[in-house]
Amino acid sequence: MKRNVLGVLVDATDYAAAADAVIAAAVERRPFALTALAVHGVMTGVQDRAHNARLNSFDMVTPDGQPVRWALNLLHGAGLTDRVYGPTLTLKVLERAAAEGLPVYLYGSTEPTLARLVPALERMFPALKLAGVEASKFRSAQPGEAADIADRIRSSGARVVLVGLGCPRQEVFAYAMRPLLDMPLLAVGAAFDYHAGLLRNPPPWMQRYALEWLWRLGLEPRRLWKRYVLLNPAYLTRLAAQKLRLWKAAPPAPATTPLETFPV
Repeated sequence: MKRNVLGVLVDATDYAAAADAVIAAAVERRPFALTALAVHGVMTGVQDRAHNARLNSFDMVTPDGQPVRWALNLLHGAGLTDRVYGPTLTLKVLERAAAEGLPVYLYGSTEPTLARLVPALERMFPALKLAGVEASKFRSAQPGEAADIADRIRSSGARVVLVGLGCPRQEVFAYAMRPLLDMPLLAVGAAFDYHAGLLRNPPPWMQRYALEWLWRLGLEPRRLWKRYVLLNPAYLTRLAAQKLRLWKAAPPAPATTPLETFPV
């Protein structure tokens, strides 16, 4: 069930329910868009109302970061005991897809990353069927390109699409492609890099106490310092204001307008 976190509608869910929803959409051949949001993802919605509306149109938004899980518990008494972390959810979905013979399409990241990711996934899941692999072009879509991408994905026989373009590019892509595909699209963040062996997961204790941001900041300080040093305090301040009812975090209505320009 969706709950309001700073105006972004996040599902109070767990790994099993999220994976079940994805696989059900794949089996039933229906559109479905999922993203896993940490603090940065939620704040992209806070800072951009149009993007907030796009996020609120997703079928499922999982609490990727512990602070987002805490917000669901603090504001709504959700009683969640764990987050639903994108890289871990990716593995659970792939395990189910392999077991049920559902081909998977990988979209995003770079050719070198995908060249490492594919064999890594095949080692983890020998029965996995990869219908296609397509690297990001790192530009905006050209007129008519959305239909071409959708045609490639459909003709591959894919039943699940994993999108690794980074936040918020991947959510914009999934929003744009959802009306064109009869299958789930999962915006999985850094899952491609993690499972390709290019990023190391922090120790479990850091993940448990919401210190993953500090780990990643140490690995990529020049790229990520603004994300964590500026957005984390802003998130906590707004969260306190929502809890104390000093700020009404009214979620915008879900977006319904198709996008002509989106990142590919």
